[in-house]
Formats: sequence, structure tokens, C-alpha cells
Amino acid sequence: MTLAADTHPATLPGLLTDLLRVVRSHLPRPAAEPVSTGDALVRALCHDMRSPLAALEAALNRLEDDERRPELLDLARAQAQHLASMLRTAQATGGATERACTRGLVDVVRASVAASGLPDHQLRVEFGDDAADVTVADARVQRILTNLLENAHRHGRGQPVRLRADRRNGWVDLAVTQLGVPADQVLGHLNQLTPPVDLSGLGLWSVQRQTHELGGRLAWSRGTDGAFTLWVRLPDR
Repeated sequence: MTLAADTHPATLPGLLTDLLRVVRSHLPRPAAEPVSTGDALVRALCHDMRSPLAALEAALNRLEDDERRPELLDLARAQAQHLASMLRTAQATGGATERACTRGLVDVVRASVAASGLPDHQLRVEFGDDAADVTVADARVQRILTNLLENAHRHGRGQPVRLRADRRNGWVDLAVTQLGVPADQVLGHLNQLTPPVDLSGLGLWSVQRQTHELGGRLAWSRGTDGAFTLWVRLPDR
């Protein structure tokens, strides 16, 4: 079975208006009491959004009167895409850990693909025997997949991505394969025990944390063609 990414880009004005409203409503405020790790991560992400948001607002304010309209539109579009990417990471990193009902793995994969921003021509999704019948009752599985695909989208320089799901011997294996991946850097982020201070590798840190919380394991390999594969092995409960 093969899934294609279900991505339909919104029009630029509507997207920018929504982004400005959402980001403004989530800007961090001073806290009198210590915050949780998840709250701290979201606050850090919101703080990091201030620079692209300021650039976006400046570009929008000049669009009507400036003769360099095409150049400013390109700048606004780039900043909007950057903000949307950061919001996807924030959504995939935080939130509730459990759902009240189960969903099929196929639906979870479809939602993760759409949230990652990967274009449909860049991603191939495969399901092994019986893998399409797996059900998922924990939202962390979707966050793991979203983070892995988001990372491949951000840092993969447009290289094709393969996501394969297999079910065997009480485990569900989720494998993401891509060429040109800096293995040492990826493994360094996966081995961090605390959230990265500068947010670099935040998604991968979240992957290893949530995989272990679910009783799962991580593994990796490099193929003869140089492709890097990261396996997330989760118990089939």
C-alpha cells in the first residue's frame, strides 16, 4: 500500500493572517512558578519565532506601496513557511500523550505526512504484511512520525524519503530512509538526555524520549548506496 501526502497549500494572505494571530496569542509571558519541560520547549519555540515574525510584519507593511513587490512577496512567503514549520514542530513535540480511542496506523501515518510538510513527490510510504491493520491508541506515535518526517523535510535538501511500516513478533517497526543524512549529527541529537538549549535537534530529542516512554527502541543503519535508515521499534500492544 502506498500513501501520498495530502497537502493543499493555503493562499498567502489567509495563511499570513492566521499565522500572525496564532503566534501573537502564544507569545510567552513571565511565569511566577517553574514550568514543565513541555511548557519550556513551547516557550522557547515561540521566542525563536519573534525574528521571522518581525520580518514578516515589515514585509507586509511595505507590500502595498513598495515597487519591489515580487521581492517582498518572496520574503513574506519564505518567513511564513519558516513559521509554519516551527509551529508543526511545537505541535508535534507537546500536547496530550493519550487518546480516548484508537486509530489505524494508516490514518496516523497520513496525518503525520500532512503535518510534516513533505511534498508528495518526495515521499514514498510502504506497509508490510499486516502492518496496515495495526491500531494506535497513543498520540505519541504520531508525534514521533511527524518529527522524523519534519526533520527529513527541513534538513534533507530535497532528497527522497521512504517511510516503511512492518509488523513482526510483537513489534511494529517504523523505518525512515533518506540519502545524504549526517549520521553522526543525527545520532548525537538522539543520544541527548535533556532538551537542546539552542533548539537544534529538538525534534530528534523528542523522538528518542517518546520512543523510550512507549517502551520502544531505536536503531539505525547505512545502506551500500549511502542511504541512512532510522528504525523506531514500538511494542505491538
